[in-house]
Amino acid sequence: MTNTTTPQTDTAKQGPAPTTLLYTVIGGSLLTVVSVFLAWTWTAEYPGDLTYYGSPAPIQTLSLIAALLTTAYALSALGLKGFRWLSPTGSRKALWILALGTLVGTWYTVLSITWVLGGVINLEPGAYVALVGSAIPVLAANKLPDDTHKAAPAKRLPSWAEILIITGVFALGLYVVTFGIDTNDKEPQLFVTYLLIVGFAAFALLKSGLLDRFSTITANNRQVTLMGTAAAAIAFPFIQQSGDTYTLIAVNILIFATVALGLNVVVGLAGLLDLGYVAFLGVGAYTAALVSGSTASAFDIRLPFWAAMIVGALASLIFGVVIGAPTLRLRGDYLAIVTLGFGEIFRIAMGNLDGTSGPDITNGPNGIPNIPHLEIFGWNFGESHDVGGITLGAYANYYFLMLLVMALVILVFARAGNSRIGRAWVAIREDETAAEAMGINGFKVKLIAFALGATLAGLAGTVQAHVNSTVVPENYVFAGPVPPNSAFLLAAVILGGMGTIRGPILGAALLFLIPAKLAFLQDYQLLAFGIALILLMRFRPEGLIANKRAQLEYHDETAGQAPTDLATAKAGA
Repeated sequence: MTNTTTPQTDTAKQGPAPTTLLYTVIGGSLLTVVSVFLAWTWTAEYPGDLTYYGSPAPIQTLSLIAALLTTAYALSALGLKGFRWLSPTGSRKALWILALGTLVGTWYTVLSITWVLGGVINLEPGAYVALVGSAIPVLAANKLPDDTHKAAPAKRLPSWAEILIITGVFALGLYVVTFGIDTNDKEPQLFVTYLLIVGFAAFALLKSGLLDRFSTITANNRQVTLMGTAAAAIAFPFIQQSGDTYTLIAVNILIFATVALGLNVVVGLAGLLDLGYVAFLGVGAYTAALVSGSTASAFDIRLPFWAAMIVGALASLIFGVVIGAPTLRLRGDYLAIVTLGFGEIFRIAMGNLDGTSGPDITNGPNGIPNIPHLEIFGWNFGESHDVGGITLGAYANYYFLMLLVMALVILVFARAGNSRIGRAWVAIREDETAAEAMGINGFKVKLIAFALGATLAGLAGTVQAHVNSTVVPENYVFAGPVPPNSAFLLAAVILGGMGTIRGPILGAALLFLIPAKLAFLQDYQLLAFGIALILLMRFRPEGLIANKRAQLEYHDETAGQAPTDLATAKAGA
């Protein structure tokens, strides 16, 4: 029987051509762009005031940026000159993720308008245009064929061009981070939309291979990258327009991230599950409070700050050795239970040292208040200062101090992780029995990790005591609504990526910033974080920023190949 099917019929069965679908994506994205210049509601009662024509509100600007990114990737998929660099490994997945991010962010904003104002009757035509415009690219991009391929080797750009790219990316990153931190606490809808758009955009850039390409550029210019990172971090307080409010958030994020890096030594490198780690932060904080001249201190001592930092770090080191020596012969769940008990014992002991239940040392549940602000070389950390004609608030002083402390902790972590002892930690983490069979003293190696992690936490605790000007036992619980606590610290390490430097910093920033901005969800924080961790374990078990070695082993295992046994290398120990 003769086949009478015509080419036209085959084409019809295959659906629209990719070019047609890409033009559809562009058309829908441009419709979304037009919508943000229209009013989405008639009343200014919705936070942010979306009643203006021709002047997008900040929450509308987020939809505008997402739609423009979607358009750019559609042009890259079309092969338009000047846009091909956006997708080294293919544009289809990145395009669909960006379109989905635009849809989710825009629809969330419109639905929140109806929820806050009480019905769809409060929507203006611009909102309906946004709903339709953001939906079209998702439907069209979903039908595009997959064009994922291995990235071609990139040509080395001139040094000045690579430096310019690094500078531009860091400036953009600083702006994005500052925008998120500076969002008004009375506009939680804006922060949620910000998280959605930034999250989808980052995932799209990862899938397109652009982040890997940028990593190659930074690897070729390590010194410039380090200077750019330092410059971006130092610039943050200078671009704050709302005083010290958000600088304090940044200080607390740095403290949280520093402690998370210390825990990363214990959990990420050595593989020891410590559920009472926040107690070491408390040891450092209480030690600093007792020797820094507080009026409520049981000791009439006022040491200079550098001495208080050393005493606090040494106290945490001693506690780490004392607790670790009898417990580190345990493994797995048993070690976790013992460390959890230590954390609770510390909190209860600090509450009982009030002169009634025990010696009068810590003032019991009331804690140690009135810890004086630092003064280093005549520079009072409790006062505002003018630098280059810009007034920096008091918390900016602590911000710069915490940058130095974090830099020190990062240096220690990086050097230790790449040393002989660091390789021994990794071997113990992967297979303790095999590591000991190859000659590694497992107990000694684990005790060093435990002591080092405790020391780093105590170092951060000495600064925290002066920032908060008081320490109380309830600040150092296993789980609670306010980080840092042991559960949040562990979540930050797992969320960010165990065994990495950037991972715990990112995880700590997210886990501190999100509760601070979304106070109305305070009663559901643990539920939300539990769901987030379950999803993370399912879709990205290596964390947001994966350890390259661990990621390689994970993919080997999922592919059915035998992973490399790290312990058999004897780890140089």
